[in-house]
Amino acid sequence: MPRHYIARRIAKEFKDGMYVNLGIGIPTEAPNYIPEGIDVFLQTENGGLMFGPKPKRGESDPDLTNAGTEPISMLPGGAVFDVATSFVMIRGGHIDMTVVGALEVDEAGSIASWKIPGKLLTGMGGAMDLLYGCKRVVVAMTHTDKHGNPKIRKKCTLPLTAAGVVDMIITDKAVLRVEEDGLYLAELAPGVTAAEVERLTEGSIMNINEWEHIEIT
Repeated sequence: MPRHYIARRIAKEFKDGMYVNLGIGIPTEAPNYIPEGIDVFLQTENGGLMFGPKPKRGESDPDLTNAGTEPISMLPGGAVFDVATSFVMIRGGHIDMTVVGALEVDEAGSIASWKIPGKLLTGMGGAMDLLYGCKRVVVAMTHTDKHGNPKIRKKCTLPLTAAGVVDMIITDKAVLRVEEDGLYLAELAPGVTAAEVERLTEGSIMNINEWEHIEIT
């Protein structure tokens, strides 16, 4: 399934000793794929540090959840605390990386993730704080929406959550780096071609021609 591929690829960005915040949705699957030998301190914005893979059915504690209210397992030495303390960590620049979902990302690294005009919403949540407070921002999402429209835009059409903050985009089709002069294709998902990524991406990919004749299996 695409979400499991994306979650596995997120986990490859974990480096030993990193403090990482995982946003709601696909990023919460990443703890299930942490590479062997890598110790990473996972943080959830609702007040938890050092959690691990999703607990098995019947083994969860209803008082221990991530920001999406999904059950989490706490590792030895882990801690739970109030939301104010959690955001002191985030706003204070103590989190090395955040991995978040998005509705749209553009070639300048701007992200729209909180609002679709005309639809009811509960609020922005902590997304803005995370995007500006964390040292590195990785977006994890499907490459297109349910109608097949590109989610990687030349310029975001939905209300922005933050401007120019995204460092990397991981989708079910590819991994792209966001640099000062635009998007760069770093990896293709198995069975995906550069031509397919280019067709499904509205934003310009600077090095797409270098990938035209590379087949990933």
